[in-house]
Amino acid sequence: MRRLVGETSLEPRHLVLPAFVADGIDEPRPISSLPGVYQHTIDSLRRESAAAAGAGLGGIMLFGVPREQDKDARGTCGADPDGILNRALRAVREEVGDDLVVMADTCLDEFTDHGHCGVLGTDPRGEQIVDNDATLLAYNELAVAQAAAGAHVVSPSGMMDGQIASIRHALDLKGYQDVAVLAYSAKYASAFYGPFREAVGSSLRGDRRTYQQDPANLRESLREVRLDLEEGADMVMVKPAMSYLDVLRQTAEVSDVPVAAYQVSGEYAMISAAAERGWIDHDPAVMESVLSIRRAGADIVLTYWALHVARLLAEDRGGR
Repeated sequence: MRRLVGETSLEPRHLVLPAFVADGIDEPRPISSLPGVYQHTIDSLRRESAAAAGAGLGGIMLFGVPREQDKDARGTCGADPDGILNRALRAVREEVGDDLVVMADTCLDEFTDHGHCGVLGTDPRGEQIVDNDATLLAYNELAVAQAAAGAHVVSPSGMMDGQIASIRHALDLKGYQDVAVLAYSAKYASAFYGPFREAVGSSLRGDRRTYQQDPANLRESLREVRLDLEEGADMVMVKPAMSYLDVLRQTAEVSDVPVAAYQVSGEYAMISAAAERGWIDHDPAVMESVLSIRRAGADIVLTYWALHVARLLAEDRGGR
């Protein structure tokens, strides 16, 4: 009866697995603040992507972790065809073909020696800023390189003004009209990203409050969503998910394209830590958290538990 009248469904196809691939390592490296999550080698990432495809997941989102010596002020190794992320994209496409939607994080923060999502400049007062227009040029190069490496979807996450229109134009000029753009449209300056910064070896100094959204604001984020839709986004995203379910609900109401939400590293870490201490029951809490994101309006959920949730769903089906 519960299954018959349930209002919200959760299936593996709704899930995207974020995955990290690091240069210069010989075996997968555990991420201490994300229990069960690893920085992968190319070979272990191949196995992870094959498992994701076999489990029926909707997609995989790749983040590259370069060596420190390869970082620079402009994040140029991100667009290098031989850079770690582009090598990983080629390897995953060779492994899974079109059985899994392969997504790439289209941002500079992993690749810059200052850890910001864009190119730094100075304003008329001489103060350091992220140069929006210079960053768009870098994003264009990133997106084209990722498309050439095999990404089905590029995912600009830097919250620069005009990034969707700029990337769409750059892709179309190079003949990549079929590569989709997933816009991080409502990305908040959140305290819940801490473990992610360990995962990507972030070099961030300072914060990103001048270009990410203020946690106090909702209408501002909805304006950002509408702007990205006008610029041609194929999908839009709310990030983080669990602390912003109201934003997710209203985004789903205004969007005429699929809506994604990212259950971020801090959300994963909180549930994992509480479960390790016996304070909550792990699997029911995981399923409830992901289902709540779907219930709020997400067509797509990015979660580090994607494979685990798919296994739990398969076990549940098997029990029936």
